[in-house]
Amino acid sequence: MSRSPIVITMGDPSGVGAEVTVKALAALPEAERAGIAVIGDRATLARAAEAAGVALALRDHDSPGGAGAIRVIHVPVEGLPGEFGVLSPACGEASFRYIERAVEMTAAGDAAMIVTAPINKAALNAAGHHYDGHTGMLAHLTGQKTSWMLLASPTLNVLHVSTHVALREAIERATTERVLETIRMGHRHFRRMGVATPRIAVAGINPHCGENGLFGTEDDERIAPAVAAARAEGIDVAGPVPADTVYYRAHQGAFDLVIAQYHDQGHIPIKLIAFDTAVNVSLGLPIDRCSVDHGTAFDIAGTGRANHVNMLAALSYAGKLVAARAAEPA
Repeated sequence: MSRSPIVITMGDPSGVGAEVTVKALAALPEAERAGIAVIGDRATLARAAEAAGVALALRDHDSPGGAGAIRVIHVPVEGLPGEFGVLSPACGEASFRYIERAVEMTAAGDAAMIVTAPINKAALNAAGHHYDGHTGMLAHLTGQKTSWMLLASPTLNVLHVSTHVALREAIERATTERVLETIRMGHRHFRRMGVATPRIAVAGINPHCGENGLFGTEDDERIAPAVAAARAEGIDVAGPVPADTVYYRAHQGAFDLVIAQYHDQGHIPIKLIAFDTAVNVSLGLPIDRCSVDHGTAFDIAGTGRANHVNMLAALSYAGKLVAARAAEPA
């Protein structure tokens, strides 16, 4: 593991982020926990630990000693409600500042990568930060025009051409250029993760891939040329493949990655089979970031009932990303 820590951003202070974070860290071996720091609010983490029955102490990230304690990088934000389950602009501001600090640390080499706990988009926008979520925010903070969302699980991996846009706009965004760049991005990522020749399938955008134009021409005019261009570059890619069968085939082992054309086309199948274990990974950024794939769950925040399995999965994937980066040529 890198000597710089993996940093977890606590997410919305009113949500379950603090709870799943402290539970996950408590479940890790002490040596692994020592390589992780949490960026957030110390008082919120303490309340979450108490609610979850976690007995670990909290210590300042830079302080010596405190073996076994959770390392905390406290970011003060005024006006936090001090209770769970509240939609608050102050919590939206806090969510943004935690991520901003994490990006600064990672870009400077003071952190190995970022694991994000859930934020609330309404709170974020109420605080004046108008992003569609983590993906758009991280692209902006790192100076990138675009990025990609990969949902990764043990048996199905899905990379999206577009995510948080209206379906009408998603169809327009599925250009030959964007689909081709998405294929390339997925190919590079899986090569980095140790898959020598990633097998990629590209889902069609229309029923039956348009049925020779009967149900639309986008698959023939936009998707197929992108697949052909990727094949010409030596990428092992098939498509367009009808979306009603491609995920089953991938889940059975035929493909390492499916390119989904829009949000729900990719999210629904992976959440059906890997709701607790799928990890959200940002591609196309100069830094590494992965996340839990669930929301703030205000209805159970602070009750001690939040499931931390997804945070453990995110931390496991983070360890693989850090190892992969360390193995890359200088």
